[in-house]
Amino acid sequence: MWKPEPSLADLRYTVEKAGLTPDILLAAYRQMCLIRSFEETIADRYYIGKTPQFNMAAGPIRGEMHLAVGQEAVAVGVGMHLRDPDAVVSTHRPHHHALAKGVPADKLAAEIFGKVTGLCRGKGGHMHLFDAEHRFSCSGIVGASFPQAAGAAFAFRHRGEPHVAVAFAGEGAANHGTLAETLNAAVLWRLPLVIVIEDNMYADSTPKWRALAQPHQFQRALGFNVPSYLVDGMDVIDVWRAAKDAIERARAGYGPSLIEAVCYRYRGHFEGDAEEYRTREEVERWRQLDPIPRLGERLKKLGWADEATLERLRREAEEEVARAIAFAEESPLPDPEEALVGVFR
Repeated sequence: MWKPEPSLADLRYTVEKAGLTPDILLAAYRQMCLIRSFEETIADRYYIGKTPQFNMAAGPIRGEMHLAVGQEAVAVGVGMHLRDPDAVVSTHRPHHHALAKGVPADKLAAEIFGKVTGLCRGKGGHMHLFDAEHRFSCSGIVGASFPQAAGAAFAFRHRGEPHVAVAFAGEGAANHGTLAETLNAAVLWRLPLVIVIEDNMYADSTPKWRALAQPHQFQRALGFNVPSYLVDGMDVIDVWRAAKDAIERARAGYGPSLIEAVCYRYRGHFEGDAEEYRTREEVERWRQLDPIPRLGERLKKLGWADEATLERLRREAEEEVARAIAFAEESPLPDPEEALVGVFR
């Protein structure tokens, strides 16, 4: 989503009208830096033992790996409005959502490494995370987040609790019938549900113009009388404003909303992806909209931060990630004898 940068006057008006403060935006900047550092560090560790010939089963992190470098603003812009009892259901690309929901980076990293100190004691891996304390879950089943989050929202409404459920999904998953079924039920039952579509242009390697007769999901949702937003997913301020409205509306009992965030992933669909479906020039064009330096420049323009402050926040985030990765690497693997412990209850 290409748009000109706002003037200083327009930027001031936008943040003041939205109720954004220096503390909120500095926290958003740090959180995005944390996610970026986490994903890039995981990528670095992932390739250990997998070269010169790529072998997904080798190295300290085995199996597929889907990273969200470039999509940090969507997770943070939504996550900053959520409370501990709220529920988030994510996708096969879940790390940024987990960290934005408050899942501890050390337990998340340990689970990715398959260690006994992980969220699921090493049984879930990177695509099947579960954190009951922070009400976060994800699944490798495409399109599953819609009805699962609706189930959490139904429970909140049935019990009279002022909580919200958020379903994250990509535009490819939105082609599944589960989206239409969930939207219909959520409207009928006035569920406190917010659906966030991360439209990163590609479902795996398929560009959306080849698969979607209606390229914008917010227009689909309008057909169910669901209030919907189209936002710049590379702009955390834009996401934050829409998420504030949608989550406040759901929490107040007025039913579901949908946010379509147009964004871009800088890495392949999975690690090892040859990326033959897009050009390097396309990726570089989108790097000009990188949400982290974009917010950093706005903070400096507003006079809310200088480069030294931003560097301190980046360093703090990197140090937190380093501690999390060290915890994961030093933790033991699970005992084979406990393979089925906790699986069925």
